Amino acid sequence: MADTISLIGGETLMGREVRDVFGETSLGSHLRLVAADEEETGTLTSIAGEAAFLAKLAPDAVEDAAVVILAGTAESSRAAVDAGPSGVIIDLTGTLEDDPEARVRAPLAEDPDQAVDHTGPQVVAHPAAIAVACILRKLQRTWPVQRAIVEIFQPASEQGRDAIEELQQQTVNLLSFAPLPKKIFDAQAAYAMLAEFGPEARTKLSEVEERIERHLATLLGGSSLEADEAVPMPSMRLIHAPVFHGYSFSFWVEFEDAPSAADIEDVFRDSPFDLRSAELEPPNNVGVAGLSGISVGAISSDRNNGNAVWIWAAIDNLRLVAENAAAIAQEVL
Repeated sequence: MADTISLIGGETLMGREVRDVFGETSLGSHLRLVAADEEETGTLTSIAGEAAFLAKLAPDAVEDAAVVILAGTAESSRAAVDAGPSGVIIDLTGTLEDDPEARVRAPLAEDPDQAVDHTGPQVVAHPAAIAVACILRKLQRTWPVQRAIVEIFQPASEQGRDAIEELQQQTVNLLSFAPLPKKIFDAQAAYAMLAEFGPEARTKLSEVEERIERHLATLLGGSSLEADEAVPMPSMRLIHAPVFHGYSFSFWVEFEDAPSAADIEDVFRDSPFDLRSAELEPPNNVGVAGLSGISVGAISSDRNNGNAVWIWAAIDNLRLVAENAAAIAQEVL
């Protein structure tokens, strides 16, 4: 089918989020679900309340699709690419990031008139990079930014279902004084803030931090602002938070002038932002679950620097990526 969207990894956390987001639009009717794990082939699931089955990852599941979305494992992503799809590839796994033809994309953070190149894989930017780029670019248009520092608090869901399960089991075992499973984190992740995982961890936080920085540099570099108005790259630190879902961010931003907290609030009163003004509860990773865009709040002036402010933000990381994937798919279909 010329307008088919093949979703590789329809059974994963990210795949389920793509199904939910696409199912809220006409894109849902174009989805073909393909299992990343062969054992999941034939599993009954749903799209927008309608029954759907997970197809086997084979050439005929991807080669005729107008769009192929990679939301499974690195192995399933490579298998899908090796099948020779003729359509546009949207990579949510980062597997194709080193492809010379790949383009790091985030329509939510891009200028509406930015030229789009669909000839290579469309790698959706890391959700933290998308959120930071959106916030800093929005500020820059009104209040020129001198410098910024961002602390990023990462949830277990960024590493998939097995990381969530390990965090859950660690929590249970700690309360019952049992040994902790450490296959994913190689460290006690429950009840602990971590600057790095153990040496045998599946993923290094420092590597994720570097990926966020690369993607952010690309998104900020794609701005149509004049050179003297470009958004400066912030200093960043990625920290593991003992939570299951949702990123949180602490921004410290210094300006050339001295905007008040109320002035900063006014900047974030339109889409894609959900402003939690001073009279409302600040955003948190639990409250943003299932919500679109970026929640911003707890904005306050720095008591020790009259030209700086503190900003707190939170996102549903899975949904933010899925929404950007949907925006790219709409460009193609």
